[in-house]
Amino acid sequence: MARFSKIEVFQAMMSTGMVPVFYNADVEISKQVIKACYEGGVRAFEFTNRGDFAHETFGALSRWVKTECPELILGVGSVVDAPTAALFIQLGANFVVGPMFNAEVAKLCNRRCVPYTPGCGSVTEIGQAQEAGCDLVKIFPAGNVGGPSFVKNVLAPMPWSMIMATGAVEPERDNLTAWFKAGVTVVGMGSKLFPKDDIAAGNWSAIAEKCRAALDIIAEARKK
Repeated sequence: MARFSKIEVFQAMMSTGMVPVFYNADVEISKQVIKACYEGGVRAFEFTNRGDFAHETFGALSRWVKTECPELILGVGSVVDAPTAALFIQLGANFVVGPMFNAEVAKLCNRRCVPYTPGCGSVTEIGQAQEAGCDLVKIFPAGNVGGPSFVKNVLAPMPWSMIMATGAVEPERDNLTAWFKAGVTVVGMGSKLFPKDDIAAGNWSAIAEKCRAALDIIAEARKK
């Protein structure tokens, strides 16, 4: 059973405005990355289901987070079917994210009161996801489906929509400001937050600082 309620999950995402997206098969590296993000102010983190035995890595991280990062809400990404979602929820996932919409995943997550954020590339897909109970939808790949202008144009006729942008999001002032000015609720950010050189060198403080700087930019952009 998830440790955090749906409301707590959405509050964490909305209060910070950013969810780091990360995968590494090495549990210890993943722990260091999560800890760095946590120290940088992150409170919701998406570990993606991208490799063999990813669920085993996630299970270890889920148990570790409870004591080492008690305020962090850990979720799973890259989920494409209901059995996979069920597995990760059993291992402690507090939210589920996918690259596309799957009605069976929505049904499963609704039954367990776990937020499901599916990837959508059109207004129709967003509407179908919302009908299935998805409060927060992900536009993906955000840069390819139209960027910030797509978000702005979706919100004009559907202002109730809560949108996460993932793909083509960078921890830079102009980029983040454009997304939030367009009206996104939150952004998902991956490789740009975690340069390979920093990971290889174990430069965890640099990752913490990137998170801190990005969250400051987001907070500033929301005031405009």
